[in-house]
Amino acid sequence: MTIENFNVDRLSLTLYAADTADRPLVVLHNYAGDGSAVMAALKDLHSPDLNLLCIGNLNWDHDMTPWYAPPLSPEDTPCTGGADEYLPLLLTEILPKAKERIPGIPPQVGIAGYSLAGLFALYALYKSDAFDRAASISGSLWFPDFTEYCFSHAMKRIPGKIYLSLGDREAKTKNKLLRTVQDNTESLADHYRSLGLSVIWELNPGNHFQDAARRSAKGILAIL
Repeated sequence: MTIENFNVDRLSLTLYAADTADRPLVVLHNYAGDGSAVMAALKDLHSPDLNLLCIGNLNWDHDMTPWYAPPLSPEDTPCTGGADEYLPLLLTEILPKAKERIPGIPPQVGIAGYSLAGLFALYALYKSDAFDRAASISGSLWFPDFTEYCFSHAMKRIPGKIYLSLGDREAKTKNKLLRTVQDNTESLADHYRSLGLSVIWELNPGNHFQDAARRSAKGILAIL
């Protein structure tokens, strides 16, 4: 494996390039770090050779959200809905630069993310045909009106696989909006299956913050 760090605009990128040609490429958006913990977890889980592009230094509540949503609590910040602004940068600059740096041509290009990045991974399927599989890992599918959006819109490309997961304690909260996350995720899994898609839905032990790197690795493996 070859590791390369580079920048596009304000973003820091780490590419873990496969040792062999023509291996899948997975794009992973990170809240923090360079993805090294996820790559270590992939190795522990005996991952096949793949290309993993980790994108960091995001404006998390802006870049990863499809539209405005108010703060979840008085101490929180709002989501400002910048996904449509960020997507062109991802598609026209980041992805081409990553593909230039990996050996061969990837037979599949997937997108994965944890929390709000899991929300963004699904949203990207409706806005672009660049990805043919997606993993929403502990995805923020409580996000207002998102399931309704998915029910009423068509994806730009039929994905080969979709992975959805949550921790089994994520919906056990006093916050009314966050309490919807498991019902929403299960509803989306059922919706995607009704469309004939290959869907893996997994419930992991713990809350939203438990075993994030290992959960991410499991999601990535599921869509390879």
